[in-house]
Amino acid sequence: MTVYWLCFILFLTGLYGVITRRNLVKIAISLSIMEFSIFLLLALVGYADGAVAPIVDPADPFKVYVDPLPQAMVLTAIVIGLATTAMLMAVIIRLYRKYGTFDIREIKNLRG
Repeated sequence: MTVYWLCFILFLTGLYGVITRRNLVKIAISLSIMEFSIFLLLALVGYADGAVAPIVDPADPFKVYVDPLPQAMVLTAIVIGLATTAMLMAVIIRLYRKYGTFDIREIKNLRG
């Protein structure tokens, strides 16, 4: 149960960074921290104490197996998150080239 609370605290840390920071790169890093906390939570949902890998052995049908579905979802989400982060960084670089700053308040004031 403690690990789930740590995932929640990690998510809140990322959310705090998104809300309070003005630098676009720091906001992107905070979004990545939030994303990682969700990945960790999904991986923990499929965990079972004392379970083995989901390779079915007909000789021993009473084993407890780890659920592979959350692991597959996390792998898919990591790929999607990587593409989203790359797109976000490309937009941040374009904004920096246009306005010459990463500060979100200055970009709002310039509007060029």
